[in-house]
Amino acid sequence: MTRRLPAAALALLLTSAASTALAQQWTGPQAPAAPSPQNTPLALPRALPPIPAPTAEAYPGVIRYEVDATDVEKKIVRVRQTIPVTPGPLVLLYPKFLPGNHAATGPIQLVSGVTVQGGGARIDWLRDTIDPYAFHIEVPQGVSEITVDFQWLTQPDSSTWRVVMTPEMVNLQWEKALLYPAGYRSTGITFAPSIRLPQGWKYGVALDTQSFVDGLATFAPTDLYTLIDSPLFGGANFQRIAIDPRRGNGEGAVHLNIVADAAKDLAPTTEQLGWFENLVTQTDRLFGARPYDRYDFLVAATSKMGGIGLEHHRSSENSVPTDFFTNWGKSMGAVGLLPHEFVHAWNGKRQRPVDELTANHNIPTQNTLLWVYEGQTEYWGDVLTARSGLASKEDILVTVAENAAFYDNQPGREWRPLQDANNHNLLGYRTSNPYSSWMRGTGDYYREALLIWLDADTLIREATGGKKSLDDFAKGFFGGDDGSWAPRGYTFDDVVAALNAVHPHDWATFLRTRLDASGPDARAPLDGLARGGYRLTYTDTLTADEKRIQSGWANDFQYSLGFTLSSSNKLTGIRWGGRAFDADIGPGWELVAVNDIAASAEKLRDAVTAAKGTDAPIRLLLKNGDRYRTVDFDYHDGLRYPRLERIPGTPDRLGDILSPRRR
Repeated sequence: MTRRLPAAALALLLTSAASTALAQQWTGPQAPAAPSPQNTPLALPRALPPIPAPTAEAYPGVIRYEVDATDVEKKIVRVRQTIPVTPGPLVLLYPKFLPGNHAATGPIQLVSGVTVQGGGARIDWLRDTIDPYAFHIEVPQGVSEITVDFQWLTQPDSSTWRVVMTPEMVNLQWEKALLYPAGYRSTGITFAPSIRLPQGWKYGVALDTQSFVDGLATFAPTDLYTLIDSPLFGGANFQRIAIDPRRGNGEGAVHLNIVADAAKDLAPTTEQLGWFENLVTQTDRLFGARPYDRYDFLVAATSKMGGIGLEHHRSSENSVPTDFFTNWGKSMGAVGLLPHEFVHAWNGKRQRPVDELTANHNIPTQNTLLWVYEGQTEYWGDVLTARSGLASKEDILVTVAENAAFYDNQPGREWRPLQDANNHNLLGYRTSNPYSSWMRGTGDYYREALLIWLDADTLIREATGGKKSLDDFAKGFFGGDDGSWAPRGYTFDDVVAALNAVHPHDWATFLRTRLDASGPDARAPLDGLARGGYRLTYTDTLTADEKRIQSGWANDFQYSLGFTLSSSNKLTGIRWGGRAFDADIGPGWELVAVNDIAASAEKLRDAVTAAKGTDAPIRLLLKNGDRYRTVDFDYHDGLRYPRLERIPGTPDRLGDILSPRRR
């Protein structure tokens, strides 16, 4: 039986956030001037009615929603929706603000072939001239339902949008392939979904299956909010594994749903499954209650489908390398992905910034609290990765060192505070730029915010003699109501109050100082390292584990010459104000030779090492198009890679944070 989202209280909150689109007609203070004989008036479109704002009313009837995902060779998803209607104006919306994207990322550009029929005849539609995500329809008299057919043209490569269909698997994100009626909240519109998959394929999804026959999966009716929050991974190579020590394989359990390019990549070891079981146990102990009635990790071990890590309330989308299980620990980013997305069930889904709670998926979100939504999730993701055994304490210390060094050497905070990186995300999701160290970016509200939460955790532990910690905040703020998954909105003041309930402190100033700091004296929030018993140092010799975790170490000259060397010898990631930058080297330059020897990353490392403690310059021959330059670097401090070093005689609070909880 499908559990509906308890939305009565939520509806009032969501409806108040809605805004009505402007009517598409002349509303200025002055009428357009009459055309002169020399000018021809512009042909204006007919006036369109306003796009209805969402109300607390439920949409009458159930929308039958049929997806055909069998055309994996041409990578086309075909959709038919049968929508109950009444005569008169109707506006259908394509989702614009997608869950977990924090920006207007709905790929309306990939929707094609939109055809509407009703009463045995074709019905014209008109796209809104202000909001291209809206389609206006005039339903004729006597028509009680319409069918809407269209295609989602998924992509052959990930250059613009990620690949979601391959010959072996599909990642169906329902919101990319549906339209819904305007004027209603997402929790008030009921869909009856189904999907046809290629013969022999299986799937994982956090929806209730009514039947699965000959490749056609039919699901219990559910509201639009839950449907969009319940993506599907299907494939020819599939395995579903229970990893829930508390509920086993029963109702409400936690499962791994794995699809893979090849069957050989489907087999986690018994030890690895034990770590995932520990993850569930340690997360239960951290938060004290489950904010879901079931949870499905959707995991794609693939080199063909586009990369993803995306949270949902009762599931998550995760792509990992094909050898994720057979070459464990090769990619720390992949190992830490699942814990991060799992934590989002508590932080970001049930407990959610109030400005992320919108009535439907076309009302703009705001991002003022992403440093909590993503930043504290990043913190707990790393902590739970260690507590579960998915990675060791030493592994996490290496990643924290990388993180601390990056922000300790980031010049962008001179002009831009962390808070602005949160707000800026609405301009475009994860856009790149040639000087990321100066521009700052979306990663900052993850990784720099992690350092803020480490700062807060160690402060609480120090002030209370270890009797309290951020674990107490997590249980009090994100826990409670086991099994309930109605989202709750929180504000900055709510976060401050919850911190004060754990340990009284001027938390508002503590947080705002770190979030709003900019200028030449602004520094990275590294106080938590010292309180945690560690300091940031640099070394020129890495251990085997450090090389494994800092996978790009061989090409990393960020903290010496101020750039990274690509596999094709391009100078990338040129750090603003670094030595390369000050030598007038910008994007586009290629390293040709090092000290008159054909260039490679190894030759450059050798040259930097040889110059240490000497007066000899490091001579680089560079090429950009048909231009050549020789640049001498007067640098003699050797290679520099970040490392955390224990401060003698101090408590190892960071070690305590990463240790598993016994109850």
